[in-house]
Amino acid sequence: MHLMKTLIHSAAVLAFSVGAAAAQTVSIATLPQGSVWNTMGNVIAGAVREHGNVRMVVQPYGGNLAMMQAVNQGLAEFSINDVNDVIVAFAGEVDYRDNAQSGLRIVAKLNALPVGLYVRESLGIERIEELKGKRVSSGWDAFPLAKSHVSAILTAGGLTYDDVVGVPVPGLIRGSDDLVSGRTDAAFFAVGGPKVAEVDAAVEGVRFLKIESDASALERIQAVRPAFYFSEVTPAPFRVGIEAPMMMVTWDNVLVAGAHVPDETVHALLTAMAEAKDALGEAYPPLRAFSVETAYVDYPGVAYHPGAVRFFEENAVAKRAF
Repeated sequence: MHLMKTLIHSAAVLAFSVGAAAAQTVSIATLPQGSVWNTMGNVIAGAVREHGNVRMVVQPYGGNLAMMQAVNQGLAEFSINDVNDVIVAFAGEVDYRDNAQSGLRIVAKLNALPVGLYVRESLGIERIEELKGKRVSSGWDAFPLAKSHVSAILTAGGLTYDDVVGVPVPGLIRGSDDLVSGRTDAAFFAVGGPKVAEVDAAVEGVRFLKIESDASALERIQAVRPAFYFSEVTPAPFRVGIEAPMMMVTWDNVLVAGAHVPDETVHALLTAMAEAKDALGEAYPPLRAFSVETAYVDYPGVAYHPGAVRFFEENAVAKRAF
């Protein structure tokens, strides 16, 4: 009840708080069209424009490095990313070595995102371990984030990249296109991605491969990135390639802002998203998981934007343990 009263109060003062945000258009950096993040970015932009008068445009970039650099350098105000990548980007580790993106700030957890390797149904395999000796997308020069994702998925099945035949691809969409053309046997994507549905129609059926999810497997994937975990995914119309309940490697999608973004702009965006919660879920079902009450998570090694902190404190939302 307190939360609802506070949200009503926030909505009442939105015209004032959004003033700075409405005076200029803000942008959200995403991956290219067909990706989950691009879809989410477009849905968020449309919803907050309608429900909060926050003018947001979607700016696609070739990969996660370019997205984070755009936000860090002030070329974009917001982005959506795997929290694992934000952690290493902020610290200047892995793909960001000697290039720390210290201007990144967390705004909110959006939803959990299960990912996997998927194949043509006609290949006749069902588990990751059956990929041994098969052709799998690799390289990822434009989307280096995928290296850790695919490595975690493979290790959950007891494999490494040394056990498969790597087929270099620059980015996410190309990897799936190569599955259609027959250049690869397995491609990487997030569950619910529009591109997976496109590939499914083109090759007359795809399936995500099953993995192990016991304590040993969890230890292995968290050795790749500490904020990976397992979640159960059930069949749904938008989850193409999921034929039965299965465990999958998962991370949290987070909304990111640059430290340069005014507190009022971040506060106004979160207020608009809270008002648009139902519309977000109707436009893109995975966003039904977004909730103000669960959006404030204590992730290791990253800081929240002050505008987000003020929003959560005003709405009596306590930071949740990861």
